Amino acid sequence: MTTVLRAVVVGSGISGLTTAISLLEAGHSVRIVAAEPAMSTTSAVAAAVWFPTHVAPWERVSGWGEDTFGVLAEHAAAQVPGVIMRESLGLYREQPGEATWVGAVRGVRDARADELPPGYAYGLRYAVPLAEMPRYLPWLVARVRALGGQFTQRHLQSLDDVGHGADVVVNCAGLGASDLVGDASMYPVRGQIVRVRNPGLTVSVRDELHPGGRAYVHPRTADCILGGTLDVGQWDTAPDPAVGAAILARCTDLVPALRGAEVLEHVVGLRPGRPTVRLEEGERLRSGARVVHNYGHGGSGITLCWGCAREVTALVGQPPPPGGG
Repeated sequence: MTTVLRAVVVGSGISGLTTAISLLEAGHSVRIVAAEPAMSTTSAVAAAVWFPTHVAPWERVSGWGEDTFGVLAEHAAAQVPGVIMRESLGLYREQPGEATWVGAVRGVRDARADELPPGYAYGLRYAVPLAEMPRYLPWLVARVRALGGQFTQRHLQSLDDVGHGADVVVNCAGLGASDLVGDASMYPVRGQIVRVRNPGLTVSVRDELHPGGRAYVHPRTADCILGGTLDVGQWDTAPDPAVGAAILARCTDLVPALRGAEVLEHVVGLRPGRPTVRLEEGERLRSGARVVHNYGHGGSGITLCWGCAREVTALVGQPPPPGGG
């Protein structure tokens, strides 16, 4: 019989919400404590297409990514709001090697010549999950509430602030873990994107090695997310108009149909960078509550969220290590 634990999840982004749902579905009681609501987090402005980006170590990322792919594919089939399987085209100017992420994606094939824009000799066609965060995040919040989870908006100075009365505290604070637990290995990965009105596109297109910088076009219901940058160590959240213009130009190289598309806004988000994802049991709090860390997902929050959430839930259900962590 499963022991019901009182869990506090710190953070209301994609990692915090999916971790809370996984713990609730396992029968535990859960309270999410976060400085801001879900729609104010970095997750809310994410392009949110399944694709491992700026994250390590691969020997763990691959498993988390494959598990998450499966859950999101199920959500797409069940018509969960905002989640679809998006037909995609990866572009290459030179013959690509075997992509590490291909193992999780079924039906990858070489692109035909008529599917390639000018200047490209190679491409891969495949379908991956895409989550429109303005629709998916509210569904996740509603799912937490439906399962009996609670939300508290509060700024924390340390995890000890929420240790009293908890059996386990799960740290999903993302970039906030830098201050919350003194993790000096955390760093921001600034991402600037451009949101334009969708001119009728239905295929995501990306070129990770575009001469002008990373380029991707992700169509959603009414708009397209055009990106983007991976600016390691930059904290500035003000959009740069010149960077936005460059993004629009190179994305139009990929998808000429974007020419003349109405620009809706320029957006900047700070991804939670770390040399490796931290998913492990930590030292107990002063209250005696266990701590499990789940943060540092870089640009792969949507790609790893459900796999990491399930591993957290499995870890919480195991006896704590000797010495209490």
